[in-house]
Amino acid sequence: MPPESRSTSSFAIEVPSALIARARAGERAAFEQVYRWFERPVFTLALRICGDREEASEVLQDTMLRVIDRIGHFRGDSPFWGWLRQIAVNEALMRLRRAKQQPDGLDLDVHEPADDHAPPPPAAADAAALQRALATLPASTRSVLWLYHAEGYTHEEIATLMERTASFSKSQLARGTRRLRLLLEPDTRSIQESAHA
Repeated sequence: MPPESRSTSSFAIEVPSALIARARAGERAAFEQVYRWFERPVFTLALRICGDREEASEVLQDTMLRVIDRIGHFRGDSPFWGWLRQIAVNEALMRLRRAKQQPDGLDLDVHEPADDHAPPPPAAADAAALQRALATLPASTRSVLWLYHAEGYTHEEIATLMERTASFSKSQLARGTRRLRLLLEPDTRSIQESAHA
């Protein structure tokens, strides 16, 4: 289980079993409700992993089509949101692989000491600054940061999803966090300086 200090996934939406049953029966209104509830979390996850709004829109559409196609396979032994999130992650990572954005500059299976419980960079509260900084990172590094900090995946789970090793995930997290801190600290310093002026 991820540490309690880690962010709760934006996917953590309790979906009534009656709504799932209606969707399984092919009821369009039920699918529309599921779409509305999960549109923003899927799009945000896809944007963070793919780094492009158009790609994120395509991941959203592919994810929802796959949910419609596979809802009969959902057994209910885990939360529906976790099942849907797994589909979204798989779709986003598959799109990255197809685009051959891996390997990239930081994709080395080198173990680097990482403080797994370190909070995201200090300016993370500023969503626009964070988005700009994330966009400068290689796709795999950005993906590890988002899956670990925002979605609460463990290094072992990320390694499985990305077909890599846990040490790869740890090194990407360490390097990505360090890089984000460098990119965001000037913003933090200027905010602090203006507050003391």
